[in-house]
Amino acid sequence: MKITGLTTYLVAPRWCFLRIDTDEGVTGWGEPIVEGRAHTVAAAVDEAADYLVGQDPLRIEEHWQVLSKGNFYRGGPVLSSAVAGIDQALWDIAGKVYGVPVYQLLGGHVRDRMRVYGWIGGDRPDVVADAAKNMQNQGFTAIKMNGGGEMRRVDTAAQCLALVDRVAAIREACGPEFDIAIDFHGRFTMAMARRTLPLLEPYLPFFVEEPLVPELTDQIGQICSSTSIPIATGERLYSRWDFKDVLSAGIAIAQPDLSHAGGISEVRRIAAQAEVYDVALAPHCPLGPIALAASLQVDFASPNALIQEQSLGIHYNEGSDLLDYLVDTSVFGFADGYVTRPTKPGLGIEVDEKEVARAAEVGHRWRTPTFRRDDGSLAEW
Repeated sequence: MKITGLTTYLVAPRWCFLRIDTDEGVTGWGEPIVEGRAHTVAAAVDEAADYLVGQDPLRIEEHWQVLSKGNFYRGGPVLSSAVAGIDQALWDIAGKVYGVPVYQLLGGHVRDRMRVYGWIGGDRPDVVADAAKNMQNQGFTAIKMNGGGEMRRVDTAAQCLALVDRVAAIREACGPEFDIAIDFHGRFTMAMARRTLPLLEPYLPFFVEEPLVPELTDQIGQICSSTSIPIATGERLYSRWDFKDVLSAGIAIAQPDLSHAGGISEVRRIAAQAEVYDVALAPHCPLGPIALAASLQVDFASPNALIQEQSLGIHYNEGSDLLDYLVDTSVFGFADGYVTRPTKPGLGIEVDEKEVARAAEVGHRWRTPTFRRDDGSLAEW
């Protein structure tokens, strides 16, 4: 079997899909994307095609090594994301060739269902509480919310207390069995994180995500040691080498993204690496159905997988949503806060190729929003 071609599709709302074809008619799908840089990653995939076309698609590890380490310049979000999408598609092909789900090739499943969480929006306590209650009524047992919008380097007491009020409102509305995760999105400085986390502790958040930007990864140990709240990070870390220091710093949850951190091959290694530090795995995934399918394959094979992010109804999904590009949407049927283990070969999904091609004719040019503070200076998004 030989690879005959790689085709990328830019589809709304902000995704990039990849199809890898072979001379035996087996096709694999991946999702190589850096949000806001879809065209750039697609170009990197096109460059990788010079090496991949004519190769045996089942030599997954060999191709990962060549694509990740075979060039003088390596790593970073763009190149790692290109490799990630290619890796997903190659595993999809392998599963289809052998007639088994990818997790079977990773050693078999260690659980029968995987817990998932959803996103909520809203800035006022009553709005956030209603949104969380609605998610709870849909069967979800956990949600994630943003910790704040544009932040000053040291912001007001009102900003801190407003976040506390929102979390308190959700806790009151949904009760102690409902988990609340808070995404700081790198918008908080060290000073603001240390100021705010103690105020949130009485409400026992599930975790606080990305309290610092990745450039300050060497300082995350200070955050971990200053609070009882579990700290999660990793969506902007792209390899096991990037995770080495944060795992030893005391984080509770590692969040590699299957579309950024080298795909199934590398995230499976990161999951095993995290086990050594008693750190749970919760793959980052505010993306499309292929990325979610790849994430779940790793989850079902990883003993330390805790919970899976998914993007159904997330605020980014304007015009298209998670299920729009699938032939059978039941594979992502969430019940009681869980998704059932997929059983179909490969990634376990059937991509609607006609709908993908139609959407790609329109494409997208989604860009990261630019946040500015009230004085006009640039703020972290």
